[in-house]
Amino acid sequence: MKTYLALVHKDAGSAYGLSFPDLPGCFAAADSESDILRAGVEALELWFEDEDAVDPRGPEAIAREVAGDLAAGAFLIAVPLVQPQSRQKRVNISLDAGTLSAIDSAADGLGLTRSGYLAMAALNEIRGGH
Repeated sequence: MKTYLALVHKDAGSAYGLSFPDLPGCFAAADSESDILRAGVEALELWFEDEDAVDPRGPEAIAREVAGDLAAGAFLIAVPLVQPQSRQKRVNISLDAGTLSAIDSAADGLGLTRSGYLAMAALNEIRGGH
């Protein structure tokens, strides 16, 4: 799974603005800090519907590029690109109730469904991104 860095900035009296230095023209806005990641995930999904794959650069390169914004109070967040690769298939699994609650909480925090979160976590683990 690819992860892109988003530059987050906020002017007084405005929403949080997100831009992706690796993806010119990919922008998002969030009304609250808790909605920033969800807005970023949506922006990536929409951008990649019409654009070719782009490899993300590392944090050092991005930080150098946006150093002025960072010095002015902006910050970077990592946003995962979640793209379906094939048709969905329903499966049944069993989980401890506490684990399920933690999964649901984490999924909600990322703006994902339980299924989407489990798929993302599994792919991340499979690809060695622990």
